[in-house]
Amino acid sequence: MNISITLIIVIVTVIVSLSANSKPELYSKLLFNPYQVFHKKEWYRIFTHGLIHDNNNIFHLGFNMYVLYSFGNAVENILINHMAGVGLLYYLLIYIGGMAVATIPALIKHQDNYNYNSVGASGAVSAVLFSTIAFVPFSGGIGIMFIPISIPPLVFGVLYIIYEMYMQKRGGTNIAHDAHIWGAIFGFLFTLIFVPDAFMNFLSQLLSVFN
Repeated sequence: MNISITLIIVIVTVIVSLSANSKPELYSKLLFNPYQVFHKKEWYRIFTHGLIHDNNNIFHLGFNMYVLYSFGNAVENILINHMAGVGLLYYLLIYIGGMAVATIPALIKHQDNYNYNSVGASGAVSAVLFSTIAFVPFSGGIGIMFIPISIPPLVFGVLYIIYEMYMQKRGGTNIAHDAHIWGAIFGFLFTLIFVPDAFMNFLSQLLSVFN
Protein backbone atom coordinates (compact mmCIF):
# COMPACT_ATOMS: atom_id res chain seq x y z
CA MET A 1 0.00 0.00 0.00
CA ASN A 2 1.50 3.29 -1.12
CA ILE A 3 0.87 6.36 1.02
CA SER A 4 0.93 9.66 -0.82
CA ILE A 5 3.24 12.48 0.20
CA THR A 6 0.12 14.61 0.59
CA LEU A 7 -1.34 12.24 3.17
CA ILE A 8 1.98 12.12 5.04
CA ILE A 9 2.05 15.94 5.18
CA VAL A 10 -1.54 15.99 6.45
CA ILE A 11 -0.85 13.39 9.14
CA VAL A 12 2.36 15.07 10.34
CA THR A 13 0.71 18.51 10.39
CA VAL A 14 -2.29 17.28 12.37
CA ILE A 15 -0.10 15.48 14.90
CA VAL A 16 2.28 18.42 15.41
CA SER A 17 -0.58 20.95 15.52
CA LEU A 18 -2.57 19.04 18.13
CA SER A 19 0.56 18.36 20.16
CA ALA A 20 1.68 22.02 20.09
CA ASN A 21 -1.80 23.17 21.11
CA SER A 22 -1.28 21.52 24.48
CA LYS A 23 2.37 22.54 24.79
CA PRO A 24 2.75 26.36 24.86
CA GLU A 25 6.55 26.18 24.72
CA LEU A 26 6.52 24.09 21.54
CA TYR A 27 3.83 26.29 19.99
CA SER A 28 5.90 29.40 20.73
CA LYS A 29 9.03 27.77 19.35
CA LEU A 30 7.43 26.85 16.02
CA LEU A 31 5.30 29.90 15.19
CA PHE A 32 6.38 32.53 12.69
CA ASN A 33 7.66 35.66 14.41
CA PRO A 34 9.41 38.03 11.95
CA TYR A 35 11.31 39.78 14.75
CA GLN A 36 12.92 36.55 15.94
CA VAL A 37 13.55 35.39 12.39
CA PHE A 38 15.27 38.63 11.42
CA HIS A 39 17.05 39.61 14.65
CA LYS A 40 17.76 36.20 16.17
CA LYS A 41 18.30 34.41 12.85
CA GLU A 42 15.69 31.78 13.65
CA TRP A 43 15.06 31.12 9.96
CA TYR A 44 13.52 27.72 10.64
CA ARG A 45 10.32 29.52 11.70
CA ILE A 46 9.68 30.34 8.03
CA PHE A 47 8.86 26.66 7.62
CA THR A 48 7.78 25.35 11.02
CA HIS A 49 4.85 27.76 11.34
CA GLY A 50 3.09 25.66 8.70
CA LEU A 51 3.06 22.70 11.08
CA ILE A 52 0.89 24.44 13.68
CA HIS A 53 -2.47 26.20 13.57
CA ASP A 54 -4.55 28.53 15.69
CA ASN A 55 -5.02 26.65 18.96
CA ASN A 56 -8.35 28.38 19.54
CA ASN A 57 -9.79 27.47 16.14
CA ILE A 58 -9.79 23.80 15.11
CA PHE A 59 -11.53 24.84 11.88
CA HIS A 60 -8.28 26.49 10.76
CA LEU A 61 -6.45 23.17 10.85
CA GLY A 62 -9.36 21.13 9.51
CA PHE A 63 -10.05 23.41 6.54
CA ASN A 64 -6.40 23.67 5.50
CA MET A 65 -5.88 19.92 5.64
CA TYR A 66 -9.13 19.24 3.79
CA VAL A 67 -8.15 21.56 0.94
CA LEU A 68 -4.61 20.18 0.88
CA TYR A 69 -5.79 16.58 0.73
CA SER A 70 -8.39 17.36 -1.94
CA PHE A 71 -6.06 19.19 -4.33
CA GLY A 72 -2.65 17.95 -3.20
CA ASN A 73 -3.31 14.38 -4.30
CA ALA A 74 -4.32 15.63 -7.75
CA VAL A 75 -1.15 17.72 -8.16
CA GLU A 76 1.02 14.94 -6.78
CA ASN A 77 -0.42 12.39 -9.22
CA ILE A 78 -0.08 14.75 -12.19
CA LEU A 79 3.57 15.43 -11.37
CA ILE A 80 4.40 11.75 -10.80
CA ASN A 81 2.72 10.71 -14.06
CA HIS A 82 4.47 13.50 -15.91
CA MET A 83 7.92 13.40 -14.30
CA ALA A 84 8.13 10.07 -12.44
CA GLY A 85 10.19 10.25 -9.21
CA VAL A 86 11.32 13.82 -9.86
CA GLY A 87 7.66 14.81 -9.66
CA LEU A 88 7.68 14.24 -5.90
CA LEU A 89 10.57 16.68 -5.54
CA TYR A 90 8.68 19.29 -7.53
CA TYR A 91 5.59 18.72 -5.40
CA LEU A 92 7.57 19.29 -2.21
CA LEU A 93 9.14 22.41 -3.71
CA ILE A 94 5.67 23.78 -4.47
CA TYR A 95 4.43 23.10 -0.94
CA ILE A 96 7.52 24.15 1.01
CA GLY A 97 8.29 27.00 -1.38
CA GLY A 98 4.76 28.34 -1.03
CA MET A 99 5.09 28.18 2.74
CA ALA A 100 8.33 30.21 2.68
CA VAL A 101 7.31 32.75 0.03
CA ALA A 102 4.05 33.44 1.86
CA THR A 103 6.04 34.84 4.82
CA ILE A 104 7.89 37.47 2.77
CA PRO A 105 5.35 40.34 3.18
CA ALA A 106 5.17 39.89 6.97
CA LEU A 107 8.93 39.45 7.26
CA ILE A 108 9.48 42.78 5.54
CA LYS A 109 6.65 44.65 7.25
CA HIS A 110 6.96 43.28 10.78
CA GLN A 111 10.68 42.56 11.18
CA ASP A 112 10.86 45.01 14.09
CA ASN A 113 7.51 44.08 15.59
CA TYR A 114 8.11 41.56 18.38
CA ASN A 115 4.37 41.08 18.94
CA TYR A 116 3.52 39.89 15.43
CA ASN A 117 2.96 36.13 15.17
CA SER A 118 1.55 33.92 12.47
CA VAL A 119 0.73 30.22 12.19
CA GLY A 120 -0.78 27.88 9.65
CA ALA A 121 -0.14 26.21 6.32
CA SER A 122 -2.45 28.48 4.32
CA GLY A 123 0.32 29.87 2.13
CA ALA A 124 1.54 26.38 1.23
CA VAL A 125 -2.01 25.13 0.67
CA SER A 126 -2.72 28.11 -1.61
CA ALA A 127 0.40 27.20 -3.62
CA VAL A 128 -0.88 23.65 -4.14
CA LEU A 129 -4.37 24.89 -5.00
CA PHE A 130 -3.05 27.26 -7.65
CA SER A 131 -0.72 24.62 -9.02
CA THR A 132 -3.87 22.61 -9.68
CA ILE A 133 -5.33 25.59 -11.51
CA ALA A 134 -2.19 25.87 -13.65
CA PHE A 135 -2.53 22.21 -14.67
CA VAL A 136 -6.28 22.12 -15.25
CA PRO A 137 -7.60 25.69 -15.64
CA PHE A 138 -10.94 24.60 -17.09
CA SER A 139 -11.28 20.87 -16.42
CA GLY A 140 -13.76 19.80 -13.79
CA GLY A 141 -14.80 22.51 -11.38
CA ILE A 142 -14.21 23.88 -7.90
CA GLY A 143 -17.15 24.22 -5.56
CA ILE A 144 -17.70 27.17 -3.27
CA MET A 145 -18.73 26.30 0.26
CA PHE A 146 -22.51 26.43 0.86
CA ILE A 147 -23.17 27.26 -2.83
CA PRO A 148 -24.43 24.25 -4.86
CA ILE A 149 -22.47 25.08 -8.03
CA SER A 150 -18.95 24.58 -9.30
CA ILE A 151 -16.96 26.95 -11.45
CA PRO A 152 -13.89 26.50 -13.69
CA PRO A 153 -10.69 26.42 -11.63
CA LEU A 154 -9.19 29.48 -13.36
CA VAL A 155 -12.30 31.55 -12.68
CA PHE A 156 -12.21 30.41 -9.07
CA GLY A 157 -8.55 31.45 -8.88
CA VAL A 158 -9.27 34.96 -10.15
CA LEU A 159 -12.16 35.38 -7.70
CA TYR A 160 -9.99 34.03 -4.89
CA ILE A 161 -7.22 36.59 -5.53
CA ILE A 162 -9.73 39.44 -5.82
CA TYR A 163 -11.34 38.42 -2.52
CA GLU A 164 -8.00 38.09 -0.71
CA MET A 165 -6.82 41.48 -2.02
CA TYR A 166 -10.08 43.08 -0.89
CA MET A 167 -9.88 41.52 2.58
CA GLN A 168 -6.23 42.51 2.92
CA LYS A 169 -7.06 46.12 2.07
CA ARG A 170 -10.09 46.11 4.34
CA GLY A 171 -8.18 44.73 7.32
CA GLY A 172 -9.78 44.07 10.68
CA THR A 173 -9.14 40.32 10.71
CA ASN A 174 -6.45 38.09 12.17
CA ILE A 175 -5.95 36.35 8.83
CA ALA A 176 -2.77 36.94 6.83
CA HIS A 177 -4.43 37.47 3.46
CA ASP A 178 -1.16 38.58 1.89
CA ALA A 179 0.28 35.15 2.71
CA HIS A 180 -2.57 33.50 0.81
CA ILE A 181 -1.93 35.74 -2.20
CA TRP A 182 1.82 35.23 -2.30
CA GLY A 183 1.51 31.49 -1.79
CA ALA A 184 -1.04 31.26 -4.60
CA ILE A 185 1.09 33.29 -7.01
CA PHE A 186 4.15 31.19 -6.20
CA GLY A 187 2.36 27.88 -6.81
CA PHE A 188 0.89 29.09 -10.09
CA LEU A 189 4.09 30.58 -11.51
CA PHE A 190 6.38 27.80 -10.26
CA THR A 191 4.22 25.24 -12.04
CA LEU A 192 4.08 27.15 -15.32
CA ILE A 193 7.77 28.05 -15.34
CA PHE A 194 9.52 24.96 -14.00
CA VAL A 195 7.29 21.98 -14.80
CA PRO A 196 8.12 20.84 -18.36
CA ASP A 197 5.34 21.55 -20.89
CA ALA A 198 3.07 23.02 -18.19
CA PHE A 199 3.02 26.50 -19.71
CA MET A 200 2.25 25.26 -23.23
CA ASN A 201 -0.44 22.97 -21.86
CA PHE A 202 -1.99 25.88 -19.94
CA LEU A 203 -1.82 28.14 -23.00
CA SER A 204 -3.38 25.46 -25.19
CA GLN A 205 -6.30 25.01 -22.80
CA LEU A 206 -6.73 28.77 -22.53
CA LEU A 207 -6.79 29.27 -26.30
CA SER A 208 -9.20 26.37 -26.81
CA VAL A 209 -11.83 28.26 -24.82
CA PHE A 210 -11.86 31.04 -27.39
CA ASN A 211 -11.85 28.78 -30.46
